[in-house]
Amino acid sequence: MSALCPVCNVTLPLPQIESHVNSHFDDDEIDPQIASDHYLALQLASDPPSTPKEAPFLDPLNKTVPFASLARSQTKSPFHRVENGGLISLLKTCLESKTKPFESNTSLLSGYVDHFQSTKEDKGWGCGWRNIQMQCSHLLSRRDQEVKRVLFGGSEFVPDIPSLQRWLELAWRSGFDVSGGLHFDKRIYGCKKWIGTTECAALLRSFGLRARVVDFAPEKSRSMYLSVPGSAVAPKRRGYGPMDRYVVRKGGSGVEKGGDSLGSSSSSRTSKGAVLMEWVWNYFSDNRLDVSSGVHITNKGPLYFQHEGHSRTIVGIQRRLQGTTFTPQYNLLILDPADASFTRGIEKALVDKRGWEGYLKRGAHTLTCPEYQMLYVDNGIAVGEELEQLKTINSLFVEF
Repeated sequence: MSALCPVCNVTLPLPQIESHVNSHFDDDEIDPQIASDHYLALQLASDPPSTPKEAPFLDPLNKTVPFASLARSQTKSPFHRVENGGLISLLKTCLESKTKPFESNTSLLSGYVDHFQSTKEDKGWGCGWRNIQMQCSHLLSRRDQEVKRVLFGGSEFVPDIPSLQRWLELAWRSGFDVSGGLHFDKRIYGCKKWIGTTECAALLRSFGLRARVVDFAPEKSRSMYLSVPGSAVAPKRRGYGPMDRYVVRKGGSGVEKGGDSLGSSSSSRTSKGAVLMEWVWNYFSDNRLDVSSGVHITNKGPLYFQHEGHSRTIVGIQRRLQGTTFTPQYNLLILDPADASFTRGIEKALVDKRGWEGYLKRGAHTLTCPEYQMLYVDNGIAVGEELEQLKTINSLFVEF
């Protein structure tokens, strides 16, 4: 089978036509909207005709043709599937084996999460996409059927990075995170550009998911954050790079710091770590004060955890009450997408119940960055006016 290139009218075999057409759009002079429209038209031309028996794609924004085309053409992302119930189940078993009777040790975990690790193709820039994939693996495994119907057109699998890039472009064109879309010129497919929390929020919100952003920073930096009215569309929000103010540019200078620097005092770092740890504990415990000792799988999803230069996924937290004053000591439980040997390594360590702490546990002393950003997803699907409001990315500001 062959197809006609809509740009230069050359006839090529169908398997080659997509890459050929996309090569025309590498030229910056071509309008990105035209490029996108050509791609979608090509997908429709090569898609098999639908039949009345096919289930319709549930689309909260009625994006019809582009939405259905992307839902059909997306590709499932490969990953190492962990047996025995997955990583979280293995982690729960390890934590329980170390919990002794009458100790004031409590561990709170998210539900099922697959680990998506960076490969040589996305090493150095793909962490944001991999954390989106981890979020979505949880959403597809733990949430209600309504979420499964809307997310990625009801595919019920986690797409690869190029497919996620197409979904994000569609979210921008649908009006989600306007300033973020303008920063990337509404084009990210095929690009090795860093993304961050706001891009994750825009992508998930475009399906009607209630993705929430939380900023952690000093009070004197509050005016730089999304929680301030109007800041979500202010140019300063995108003044330092594609991951907002959380990423050091490749081969360039670092982002401007707001508040404390990395050289801040030990007491300042401890205070910041305590604030963030307590917030994460309250999130997983649902602000309950009567959480019993032991290991608990909660009804909370994982946290997208952004900081300067990198992002990871928090899947749980440990708390130990120490001394006669019962002072809490916390450890975050984190999946890092950066290490290409991570998944198999941690699986073996969890099965052997030896050495897994080095992969997963991170104490408050490791929280040395001046600013952090979180994302979590509330239950339910937004429609109508609430969905329109989700197009503007705002946040909760938590002072260090």
